[in-house]
Amino acid sequence: MPERVLTVSPERLETWLAGFARRHGATTHRAGPDAVVVEAADGAVASCAVPFPPLRPDDAAPYGGLLEHARRDRTVGVLLVRRGGYAAGVFAGATLVTSKVGSRHVQGRTAAGGQSQQRFARRREKQAREAFEAAADVASRVLLPHAAELDAVVTGGDRAAVDHVLADRRLTALAQLRDRSAGLAHLAVPDPKRAVLEATPATFRAIRITLAEPDITP
Repeated sequence: MPERVLTVSPERLETWLAGFARRHGATTHRAGPDAVVVEAADGAVASCAVPFPPLRPDDAAPYGGLLEHARRDRTVGVLLVRRGGYAAGVFAGATLVTSKVGSRHVQGRTAAGGQSQQRFARRREKQAREAFEAAADVASRVLLPHAAELDAVVTGGDRAAVDHVLADRRLTALAQLRDRSAGLAHLAVPDPKRAVLEATPATFRAIRITLAEPDITP
């Protein structure tokens, strides 16, 4: 069966699963810590990745407790970093409660050669280092005071840049939270503006569903 991947918000998940059953017939499910697999009478399969794993399956709850687990409000720290731009925020559910966004100029690459190229590379490296230090300062001010109450740290932007920022010794607790949140995808985002930060819950709260449906083409 052909497969496709889609995302569904926690608020729409119950309705989506009911529609899946209407289209494909009565369903059964298998619930595990990382995924709930829903199988329909006609062979269609919807494998729902558990957001903020693990799920502790509850046989008495619909879909092993996935609906309740997905809808639960969590306190999440978000750190977005790209060369020259950064944003940090704390969300309660989908609501941004505190944040800081900033930028530092980092020159683009050049095709020049020789000594001028080397000087340019050193200047660009210095600018990038200063931008990462500024991002670490913001993460320290915005996220660290909430570290004890965070359920997860979600990162996005340039992965290498994020790693560089979280290598700051002050941010060890945040780095550990990010590592424990490995089940959450690293967010692909453009330059970290406030609007970009505010939009991240639509991604990090979403349930990723791998859908396989019978090919009914005659």
